[in-house]
Amino acid sequence: MLFGQEHVDRYIATDGEEGHDWQGTQTLLLTTTGSRSGQKRTLPLIYGTHGDDHVIVASKGGAPDHPAWYKNLKRDPHVELQVRGDRFPAVARDATPQERTELWPIMTKEWPAYDDYQLKTEREIPVVVLDPVS
Repeated sequence: MLFGQEHVDRYIATDGEEGHDWQGTQTLLLTTTGSRSGQKRTLPLIYGTHGDDHVIVASKGGAPDHPAWYKNLKRDPHVELQVRGDRFPAVARDATPQERTELWPIMTKEWPAYDDYQLKTEREIPVVVLDPVS
């Protein structure tokens, strides 16, 4: 099973042939810029789609604090995505309350544990929309 840096490395090396499909769902690679270090950081995340947008969830398994990647994109929303062999820039933004209502079921279909994660934490888990840049 792929995880962490090994997941990223295999995904990049195979244009997602290894790593896109993962434990019954699908993953993309998200590259953010570290808010303190300024370094690029790439990690695999479960995603869904809505129109032309890709959607991800900042769950951190229901931990009380947001994941580091989410904090990074709040500082600099310009990100890079890799979906299978396609690499492209995008701008990340939190889903509006109305969008979140529509997008949450799409994401729990991809990863049903998101509902459990939300029950474990008092914070509202952010749903992030990744708008492609033309």
